[in-house]
Amino acid sequence: MVNPGQDMTALPDLRHGQGRSGPVRQRRPVYLDLLPPCNAGCPAGENIQAWLAHAEAGQHEQAWRQLVADNPLPAIHGRVCYHPCETACNRANLDSAVSIHAVERFLGDLALNRGWRFSPPPTRSGRRVLVIGAGPSGLSAAYHLARLGHEVEIRDAGEQPGGMMRYGIPAYRLPRDVLDAELDRITGLGVRLTLGHRVADLAAERADGGFDAVFAAVGAHLSKRVDIPAADTGRIVDALSFLSSVAQGERPVIGRRVAVYGGGNTAMDAARVARRLGADDTLIVYRRTRAQMPAHEQEAEDAEREGVRINWLRTITAFAGPDLTVEAMELDDNGFPQPTGRFETLAADTVILALGQQADTSFLRQVPGVEFTPDGTVQVSASLMTGCPGVFAGGDMVPAERTVTVGVGHGKKAARQIDAWLRGGAAAAVPAKHPVAACPRPRRSTRQGAACPAATASNATAAWAPARKTR
Repeated sequence: MVNPGQDMTALPDLRHGQGRSGPVRQRRPVYLDLLPPCNAGCPAGENIQAWLAHAEAGQHEQAWRQLVADNPLPAIHGRVCYHPCETACNRANLDSAVSIHAVERFLGDLALNRGWRFSPPPTRSGRRVLVIGAGPSGLSAAYHLARLGHEVEIRDAGEQPGGMMRYGIPAYRLPRDVLDAELDRITGLGVRLTLGHRVADLAAERADGGFDAVFAAVGAHLSKRVDIPAADTGRIVDALSFLSSVAQGERPVIGRRVAVYGGGNTAMDAARVARRLGADDTLIVYRRTRAQMPAHEQEAEDAEREGVRINWLRTITAFAGPDLTVEAMELDDNGFPQPTGRFETLAADTVILALGQQADTSFLRQVPGVEFTPDGTVQVSASLMTGCPGVFAGGDMVPAERTVTVGVGHGKKAARQIDAWLRGGAAAAVPAKHPVAACPRPRRSTRQGAACPAATASNATAAWAPARKTR
């Protein structure tokens, strides 16, 4: 029997209510400007609904141009981004999230195949900006500053641009021809790249180059280490050095059995690269649980699918190759791992340390007004400016999640703030975001493909309110 309370509209109460059989002048729609949840979830600040609407209409170049208005690296992001936009997508409340990540990769690859280029700036400002670091954050800032008409120079200590995208992300995830093609478009805007140049004295370089502002975006290339008692036969390397050497075409000798110490995305990458180099047995040792690992769940699943074993709640105590001694851990009442005194012996020819990274901020230590947090990152305001006027910082150098997408978002934000500071002498006020559109999970769908207004191509949502009286 059909439940009339769920499947039929209740009859109006004609005695106490009002009829709804015709126009009701007392109630009119009010349109609210709300932020789509996918846009709100994107660290790069893309207007996802706008470029998805163009793509759905078959206007692929318009979609790409709308996309690169916020993010100059769509083909890269379509491969390495962890797509938090899809996690936030309210379409998942109906069936499944929109495949934003796949569409972004499609548009990025299509642009490379068809040779689409960025539009040059209409005018030049005559201002010069120094960007330190050719990683995702620095490249993003340089791109947006160039499109705003400023002259930009990037200085980087590496021999090739890309930062952690080149030296930290394996080529099987990010092909180097895709990376080079997207970077070539940025230099095509007139951005100057000075490679193999390590900045040591920021004040001197700023003065000698006549730069009006600086954006520091050095990546986290310094690996954190831990003292592990090891015999001469134990080979211990850090994950970043290992990944960097492989990225440069080397094939480091690691043996058949490899243990990776850590639970982040870098640990997963190192383990998967070790498998590709011929390691028969690759093991990840992590001192916490799967739910507590900093790596994205998809990264762990991909590693396990390729044959990587993960030992949870274990910590390495000694390494005398090939004997690797680990201690079992247990979580206390607060969720912190505690030693148990129970030890196990595993076999490994090489131990790769993937215990986190930090950025080299030494060149900022002597700059007046720049302050640092206890973990060594740079303190910045909401506009990403440090305590030194005209010196901004972002990416891995500031307290934030260290991903390509976050770095690109910092670069865009910094560019807009630098532009405002150059034109007005003060950083622009950060505007408040619109409320995020949300809709409850539907109990049932009465038509195929139905979704709430926030899942459409418009940011406006209708609500009903009493109409104003008119004379």
